[in-house]
Amino acid sequence: MSYKNNRTGYQKQLLGSRSVVKAGNFALIPNDGLVKNNVPGFENVDVSIMGTPRLGAHFVDYIASFQKGGKHTGFGGEGIETVAYVVSGKLKVSDGKEENILTDGGYAYFPESVIMTMENAQDEPTEVFLYKKRYQPIAGHKAYKIVGNTHDRAPQDYEGMTDVHLWDFLPTDDLGFDMNMHILAFEPGASHAYIETHYQEHGAYLISGSGMYNLDNGWYPVEKGDYLYMGSYSPQAAYAVGRGEPLAYVYSKDANRDPEI
Repeated sequence: MSYKNNRTGYQKQLLGSRSVVKAGNFALIPNDGLVKNNVPGFENVDVSIMGTPRLGAHFVDYIASFQKGGKHTGFGGEGIETVAYVVSGKLKVSDGKEENILTDGGYAYFPESVIMTMENAQDEPTEVFLYKKRYQPIAGHKAYKIVGNTHDRAPQDYEGMTDVHLWDFLPTDDLGFDMNMHILAFEPGASHAYIETHYQEHGAYLISGSGMYNLDNGWYPVEKGDYLYMGSYSPQAAYAVGRGEPLAYVYSKDANRDPEI
């Protein structure tokens, strides 16, 4: 086993971590201390497994650094939908019929049972946030492949606030999609308007900035490189702090489905 930050051996400082894990409720997992996992299908890729059912999630998230020549031979599977978001670098994705090159801010959604192959399209490492979930079908509606880039789209002012911006990856009013992926960005000093408490769960990867995050009514410092899991009904909200860049994160949300009983 090796570590994402490659820090091993004797340490000069006392051991400590900002990690907080409350399975089924919430988790804050900093970049420091993440392990590199050997996962079938990934070749020459440093991959850390993040949100999973063991944590309480109904999805699986990965943070993957594709090295030179790094690839995945087939992401997804029968009944599984997938998303790849490029944090930095250049990634080639294919559904076996069409190839697309994703650069910084680029994303690809593949519907259920469409296998995604991925390959680093540059010599330098490419960092990717990956998501997969078992699709919940609904009669008369169907999801479809979507490829885009957030840099090509104007953000929305989030709930009327001009210093909080939202990018949607997928259509929000199409019942064919049982989830969505977004980026939410808070300028320094901005925040949610209220503490959210809702049925939907999130997996989030912080891509810039720093701030304080409310998780189950406890406030925790967060920064770029952190991963957050927020379970159903776990209170949540953010304040952005720092200078020069927004607190921004890419995150998933289940949507457009009635809870099962």
